[in-house]
Amino acid sequence: MHGTTMLPKNWWDLAAEPWAENATGQDVVALRAENDQLRRALAGRMVIDQACGMVMVLAPCRRGPARNLLVDISRQCSTKLPEVAAAVVAAWEGEPLSRLMQRALRQLHAEDRGCDSPPADEPSGRGRP
Repeated sequence: MHGTTMLPKNWWDLAAEPWAENATGQDVVALRAENDQLRRALAGRMVIDQACGMVMVLAPCRRGPARNLLVDISRQCSTKLPEVAAAVVAAWEGEPLSRLMQRALRQLHAEDRGCDSPPADEPSGRGRP
């Protein structure tokens, strides 16, 4: 069992006041931009973790291969990883994956199984050597 650690209420109010007196406007703007960037990264990380969990349940596989699958789809679709993860989560909730993501997923699945057959929505013999 894991224990719960309680943080004091003023945990986030760390001694920022002395620094703020000496900060320039540029420093404050830069720190706010960095803070916004970190918040977006954390939000993206949460959806990536959720999508990884879904892939782990469906595949079934460990975390590494699940994340690698999402990364591979991201690369093949030229889409950022958080966007692919959000699409997977939305698909779990009933929204269809884009055709591009469906095709990438089928191709990756076929490669994983060692199959050379084209995906079902592509006619065989066209565009293939």
